[in-house]
Amino acid sequence: MEIILKQDVQNLGYKDEIVTVKNGYANNYLLPMGYAIIATPTNKKIHAENLKQQAQKEAKIRKDAENLQSVLNGKSVRIATKVGEQGQLFGAVNNIQVAEALMAQHNQDIDRKRIVVDGSKIKEVGNYTAIINIYKDVKAEINLEVVAE
Repeated sequence: MEIILKQDVQNLGYKDEIVTVKNGYANNYLLPMGYAIIATPTNKKIHAENLKQQAQKEAKIRKDAENLQSVLNGKSVRIATKVGEQGQLFGAVNNIQVAEALMAQHNQDIDRKRIVVDGSKIKEVGNYTAIINIYKDVKAEINLEVVAE
């Protein structure tokens, strides 16, 4: 029996795959648990249309992410903070402050969870880099300049 998986099933396949299984396995386990639907010609057409729409949405998201990447790559962000005598910061500069500085200086609203600062926290004055994970494998790199206030 051919079925379309609605979610990942271990040792069988991944979501949206069309697989062939024995009738008993499909009728007694996969269909009642809601893990799959029967692959009738109508369901196959609906499934193909859904995959096509998902591909279009993903292409648009990827295009937007690549545009944002081209805007952000190489940008410099200056962060002023309180500093002690030896150049040590009072506290540390983290991804929250980087996100706020990006918004203030370049008018780019980036989720702080997508920003990775090298060394996770900056504790001294100097130049650093931060990587912004925009989408799956699309990343942008920005320069951070931490200066005394």
